[in-house]
Amino acid sequence: MSVYIINYFKSPIKFLWDLSMKRKLLLTVGTCLVLWSVMLVSFSNVFKHHILGAIVNGSNDSDKPRDKLLEGLLTADFDEDSCLSRYQSSLYRKSSAYKPSEYLVSKLRSYEKLHQRCGPDTEAYKQATKNLGHDDENHANKSVGECKYIVWVAVYGLGNRILTLASVFLYALLTERVVLVDQSKDISDLFCEPFPGTSWLLPSDFPLMKQIDGYDKGYSRCYGTMLKNQTINSTSIPPHLYLHILHDSRDEDKMFFCQKDQTMINKVPWLIVKANVYFVPSLWFNPTFQTELMKLFPQKETVFYHLAHYLFHPTNQVWGMVTRSYDAYLSRADETLGIQVRVFSRRAGYLQHVMNQIVACTQREKLLPGLATHESQVTNTSRSKKLKAVLVTSLYPEYSNNLKNMYWERPTSTGDIIEVYQTSGERFQQTDKKLHDQKALAEIYLLSLTDNIVTSARSTFGYVAHSLGGLKPWLLYQPTRGKTPDPPCVRAVSMEPCFLTPPTHGCGAKKRVNSAKVVPFVRHCEDLRHDGLKLFDDPKNEL
Repeated sequence: MSVYIINYFKSPIKFLWDLSMKRKLLLTVGTCLVLWSVMLVSFSNVFKHHILGAIVNGSNDSDKPRDKLLEGLLTADFDEDSCLSRYQSSLYRKSSAYKPSEYLVSKLRSYEKLHQRCGPDTEAYKQATKNLGHDDENHANKSVGECKYIVWVAVYGLGNRILTLASVFLYALLTERVVLVDQSKDISDLFCEPFPGTSWLLPSDFPLMKQIDGYDKGYSRCYGTMLKNQTINSTSIPPHLYLHILHDSRDEDKMFFCQKDQTMINKVPWLIVKANVYFVPSLWFNPTFQTELMKLFPQKETVFYHLAHYLFHPTNQVWGMVTRSYDAYLSRADETLGIQVRVFSRRAGYLQHVMNQIVACTQREKLLPGLATHESQVTNTSRSKKLKAVLVTSLYPEYSNNLKNMYWERPTSTGDIIEVYQTSGERFQQTDKKLHDQKALAEIYLLSLTDNIVTSARSTFGYVAHSLGGLKPWLLYQPTRGKTPDPPCVRAVSMEPCFLTPPTHGCGAKKRVNSAKVVPFVRHCEDLRHDGLKLFDDPKNEL
């Protein structure tokens, strides 16, 4: 301090000038540091944006940007932060071999415009709802505007809901209807809005809201019932119809998609649907639909894959569960395997039968290595050890615990390290409980991110997981007569879900004609052997 005082008295002007220069120098250095920090943050964000996908997927190819719009399947018209999964999901998946057709992309953009014109809070919607709640049959022929609607009502578990909503949306694309989704359940806690500038949620003041939960086969305006009783014809069109597409549907209910039936149904402004089956395969029986479907999906077994990637984007809360679990359990592994176990029975011995089946399937198909009897029997010790992460999803934790203990207590014959994880095991299905359903959805997405997958036969949860991932699963046959099936599993030829309770015949066929013989690319499901229907790309690849 004394030095500054002496310098001041020697030359006050020089002293003040020196002090001013030092302050300017400090200010300049400080400004440079701030600018450098901003540049570093900006560079970090750019760096993260361009290489996160490569890091997540174990690739060093940081020059290739990820396609967040999925070859045009998605629109860029959404705010990214409002639904992180919509544009981030591609960062966690390997590049897909399945590309959407240009016709599908065009059809989706056209549908988005239709939904914006006709969706909730539009004049068209208000006009269309005026006729509902009236008993006058002629209301359907009065002024209803340009818009027709199909209302999806949520029933049964999460897997069923996802499969049926995709089915209903495809039907809407084919018939130029607007899809509205029952929001009385937890759909908005699970998925983001899929259509820009509008909503797919059915308004709570919908005129039939208090009635639709009670609709069943006995309802007077159930299409199958009206068809059976011959109470519907081209001159007497009701303002709304109920479509009953459940496991207990009659053939009259299941034939709604046929050409002659569509002639009448197309005139009805409002359709209300309850479904718990993936009815997409039956749409191909209608020649008019089939022509359009061929253009939409040249690769027939990609129907659900593309529709799911377009429609179903987990909310930020669910997506956080997915990414945290992926980073913790799957991201470091050289290979990942998903195992989904549906428990169909609680009788004594069932758990062990299924456990034996899982081990037999995964080891026979070389998805997991066998066990060495002693430490010295480990083979291939010259090669580097692989880390294989196994994600098990089940209501019961016993399966993952048994696998974990098995690979902890004894070494693998290959020397590979097996890590087994299960994110939840709640023992009882709790449909419509928000957190339970969010966990279930997160597990479906995690399964879809694995390299290979083993799923239970007849499980809609498993169907959604492997189809969303573009994976052809190993399907565990359902145990019968208290025994472990032999063979324990079968590799799926097609990645499409199975229509578990299809119609017994096609649109133009006589009753009891095998519906798996109507068109060459719709055949029986691999896991049901001689039942169910699903889509296949190769008509020559018989089961």
